[in-house]
Amino acid sequence: MANCCEMRKKERGEQEKKDLMNRLKRIEGQVRGLESMLEQDVYCPDILVQVAAVREALNGFNKVLLAEHIRGCVAEDIRAGKDESIDELVETLRKVMK
Repeated sequence: MANCCEMRKKERGEQEKKDLMNRLKRIEGQVRGLESMLEQDVYCPDILVQVAAVREALNGFNKVLLAEHIRGCVAEDIRAGKDESIDELVETLRKVMK
């Protein structure tokens, strides 16, 4: 069986893909809301609160994606003796957690 993340691609199940896309569409709507707030000269603190909500939504997206990656590709690679996946995961976490 080929690794699920072989060639730096990931075959996702329909439900996983649908869930991730739904999250991104909600985030996109939130960003559009920010644009609208700016156009309507909304009070700065109200915009900042919405920016924090967008940031939290993106963090949630990252958490789901990371969990799926660890449960899938990383776990498979470790079982197959490909310990370099651990180094890649550590480097990814370093970048994401800046």
